Amino acid sequence: MARRSNRREFMQTSAVIGAGYFAAAGLQAAPSKSANEQINFACIGIGGKGESDSNDARSSGNIVAVCDIDESTLEKGKVRFRGAKTYFDFRKMLETEKNIDAVTVSTPDHCHAVAAAMAMRMGKHCFAQKPLTHSIFEARTLGNIAKEKGVATQMGNQGTASSYLRKAAAAIKAGTLGKVTEVHVWTNRPVWPQGLDRPTEKVETPKSIHWNEFLGPAPERPYHPAYHPFKWRGWWDFGTGALGDMACHTLNMPYAALGLHDPTSVVAETSGHNKETYPSWSVIHFEFPANKERGPIKFIWYDGGKKVDPALLKGKKLTDSGALIVGDKGRMYAEGDYADQKIHYIDCDEPDVEFKKSPGHFQEWVNAIRGGEPAMSNFPNYAGPLTETILLGNLAVWASGKKIEWDAKNMVATNAPEVASIIKHEYRAGYTL
Repeated sequence: MARRSNRREFMQTSAVIGAGYFAAAGLQAAPSKSANEQINFACIGIGGKGESDSNDARSSGNIVAVCDIDESTLEKGKVRFRGAKTYFDFRKMLETEKNIDAVTVSTPDHCHAVAAAMAMRMGKHCFAQKPLTHSIFEARTLGNIAKEKGVATQMGNQGTASSYLRKAAAAIKAGTLGKVTEVHVWTNRPVWPQGLDRPTEKVETPKSIHWNEFLGPAPERPYHPAYHPFKWRGWWDFGTGALGDMACHTLNMPYAALGLHDPTSVVAETSGHNKETYPSWSVIHFEFPANKERGPIKFIWYDGGKKVDPALLKGKKLTDSGALIVGDKGRMYAEGDYADQKIHYIDCDEPDVEFKKSPGHFQEWVNAIRGGEPAMSNFPNYAGPLTETILLGNLAVWASGKKIEWDAKNMVATNAPEVASIIKHEYRAGYTL
């Protein structure tokens, strides 16, 4: 058996191994891990989606620390991850534990960016659940930090690894549909309450919940079961609504195929909302300019029971969620949220195209940590721009019918200064990006 190198020797050696890739990508190389060196993971959020994310980390390395705001969840974590240190505050965990190589972030949306930014600035590789961030500014910033630090990153939109999705995207890139002019994406969400007023009755915080840590960077408000657990997705201070929850999945295939980033305008029709929770339904229109690979495209998002006109499917059954891509030579209709169910080719034949298969979504990130190529849904080149596009739709929702003219380079709504606080948030004291 080969001699196990000590940590300092390993980090020096692996940094050299990974330097070629990071230099080619224009990045500052962070230490990578050899195939024989165990990765030390810390997991922020281990309940809900965090349960599967932390299990993926355990199967890929060693869990040295876990963090959650719910004591009951942490107690279960002690059993699942014997020997791991436990924390309620991710800041304390990152400051205390010196042997962390990589971090998973599986918290409510409003905490993604502050946790991921802190970890990456400390040189930790980072996996964060979708949507990558709560604001457009945060998405751009996380991408920049990842570049600066040369860390391996990935967003948790697991369908990105699907061969069905990758083949469909490759077919569109190959010109199967001809010139694409329209994209329609719809979802059955929300499945949590939206269109609510802020609760006024006083409710005692459950003993197991560390409410201050749940709030994190968000403005202070008292605990109420209308927010936690799960229902936080419908509140502006904590979640990103149906669009933020599902578009990283349902828009993923058209985005991969067509590079739907940096739209020039967006406008929303909604059921109306009070700027406390997201509306019960919305239809959002995006306009993307032509680029080197394609012409201009109109993209329409539907949620809350709104759907694409069935006539556009030309006789195919309309499902609760799906994506339709319209070209001048044919159409593609992907049923479901992940483009991994049935994909219909309308007025054209399914082509035989080549595409790169994934070793598995989480494994892509692990391979990148070990010095391999970046995961497809890495922060700077994929997840960040995708999240910016998605969250731009929420700017239009906030603007209540006003068409937002968008300067993507400078992250400015040129005709709507009133949405500035949604583009870039103010944080509570003690939290920073």
